[in-house]
Amino acid sequence: MKKEILFKLTHLFLILLFLSCKIGPEPDQEIKALEEEVEILPPDELYGDLFFDTQTKEVFKDSKTFVDVVPQYNVGLIRQRYNMLDDTTSESIFEFIDQHFKVPANDFEFKTDSSSIKLHIRKLWDVLKRPSDERVSGTLIPLPNPYIVPGGRFREIYYWDSYFTMLGLLEDGETKTIRNMVDNFAYLINEYGFIPNGNRTYYLGRSQPPFFAMMVKVLAEAEGEDVMAEYLPELEREYSFWMDGISEINDGKASRRIVKMEGGEILNRYWDDNDTPRPESYREDIKTAERAVAKDPELTKEEVYRNLRAGAESGWDFSSRWLNKDENGEFDLSTIHTIDIVPVDLNSLLYNLEVTISRAAELSGKEEKAKEFSQKAEARKKAILKYHWNEEAGYFMDYDFKKRERTERYSLAGVYPLFFELATKDQAERVAAKVEEVFLKPGGVVTTPYLTGEQWDAPNGWAPLQWITIQGLENYEQNELASEIKSRWLELNKDVYQRTYKMLEKYNVEDLSKESGGGEYPTQDGFGWTNGVYQKLSSEEN
Repeated sequence: MKKEILFKLTHLFLILLFLSCKIGPEPDQEIKALEEEVEILPPDELYGDLFFDTQTKEVFKDSKTFVDVVPQYNVGLIRQRYNMLDDTTSESIFEFIDQHFKVPANDFEFKTDSSSIKLHIRKLWDVLKRPSDERVSGTLIPLPNPYIVPGGRFREIYYWDSYFTMLGLLEDGETKTIRNMVDNFAYLINEYGFIPNGNRTYYLGRSQPPFFAMMVKVLAEAEGEDVMAEYLPELEREYSFWMDGISEINDGKASRRIVKMEGGEILNRYWDDNDTPRPESYREDIKTAERAVAKDPELTKEEVYRNLRAGAESGWDFSSRWLNKDENGEFDLSTIHTIDIVPVDLNSLLYNLEVTISRAAELSGKEEKAKEFSQKAEARKKAILKYHWNEEAGYFMDYDFKKRERTERYSLAGVYPLFFELATKDQAERVAAKVEEVFLKPGGVVTTPYLTGEQWDAPNGWAPLQWITIQGLENYEQNELASEIKSRWLELNKDVYQRTYKMLEKYNVEDLSKESGGGEYPTQDGFGWTNGVYQKLSSEEN
């Protein structure tokens, strides 16, 4: 009781002291958030009016900047202090933020390095590595072990990025870092029931492509297959997240991430539990929603926000995969309808998760569970071949369950069935022919053949999709094409590195004299998954 009274008096004293300070440029006292329980909330809840004013008045060029700030004082008192400000112009807000928060920068202190590209990447692991987190107020979800961030504006761990990063870590003998990262993701599954998009509170409504099973396999490659059994509980819990609501839907209907196809088969889609603007892209989402409802009055802004968020869960934010064409016959982000799409890559990944759970259960001596998930995998495989294979096009495509038809869009998501060895030999040969015809460019393979202005479309190529495509082709002995893609991609990486000493998030694979572009932010330097894929692919050439 005495401790509780002392706490309340201390807290009251701090409030009075803080409010007695001059409402001006400099706080009179440095009041740290030591006597208050740390608040880890989404930024709109954490900062209130300060969040909304900062984002709508474009205080920072990048909407992600403010949601990543670190409070230097008690957050409750910062909110009170801000609410007492008379001047809330963008200039005044910027000054207020500068006084009360540590504002993140994109500078990761990369050093210009003329050494070999592989040595440069080995040095970058230390630059991109973050220690285990202390529990401080702000939007960062603390992780118990060190981890690798992608770089640039991406200052936290990202889910699907991390698998491709691990490929390079394995090649460079960083087994301990891989173990730490897998354990961090297991921690997130146990703490939240799933792996968020990244370890930020504003990502808690969604996940990303489920590569956790593949990460466990990377660790098993380093430590032995028995390690898979160790993560069986987390693999099952992630599966439960994706399959939540399975018993509640009728044929042709959807619930959260579950879609029950017209034939009764169970497949999945991307989703987000929230239908508000993404805090890290707040003003961009508001503008997109305004355009969308202006064009289609039957739409609600909430529907647009949900589809934008689901597109972010896909990792392909954004792409023609999720868009319709507008009245001018052009792809426009305001036509986004992600939640109507049953994606071929997501369902291939979940097939792999089912296969991995079956094997982990077998290693754990749980024969019934192993059989159960083997049967689930086989059922999903049949459904993928039924709904995603386009016989006329000779390619795997996404499926629009609202229209009950394939989208007829070419994308490298259609190579995932080869990566996970779902395709027949004939299908693989036809996919390989289409990859060479439609996707092969001077710098590797292009994400889609469509020029939309979105970053997951032409002319951009991305490291993870080069890896998926190359490995998928090699699985079916399409080695000549796989080797050509590998050679072109590595040469592009080396050429850009020799000119800039940078490893980029994405590359223009069509015109090698130009940089990549499109999307909501500039191309980032770093870069985790590019480094990982380069190390792995270049080692295979030696």
